[in-house]
Amino acid sequence: MRYLTDRKRVRGLGSAKSGTAHFWEQRLSAIALVVLTPLFVIPFAYNLGGSHADILAAYGHPVNAIIAIAFILTAFLHLFQGLQVVIEDYVHGRTEIVLIITARLTCSLFALAGTFSILKIAFTA
Repeated sequence: MRYLTDRKRVRGLGSAKSGTAHFWEQRLSAIALVVLTPLFVIPFAYNLGGSHADILAAYGHPVNAIIAIAFILTAFLHLFQGLQVVIEDYVHGRTEIVLIITARLTCSLFALAGTFSILKIAFTA
């Protein structure tokens, strides 16, 4: 049995069928951040205030570099997912599309810059 009005059926305004997948993606990224945040923050805090050589040595270690990259990518993915939900809820029309594209590009740019920085440290140390 379909619960669409004739108008919604004609305009194609039924369920988009992507809400559940988006919900689970956001929850999984949140769980990943619960695990990755302490693993990232502890070495970061330990080396805070250290010399340049100490920081290069710390993030030159493969485990710290991999955790930092995973944290950065997951954090910006989670940020984008949250921004997308807020934009979809409160902005409509062409502005919605522009803001979602802007948010995706901005989050991708920062994730790429962070990943590049960690890789540069890891491979030059």
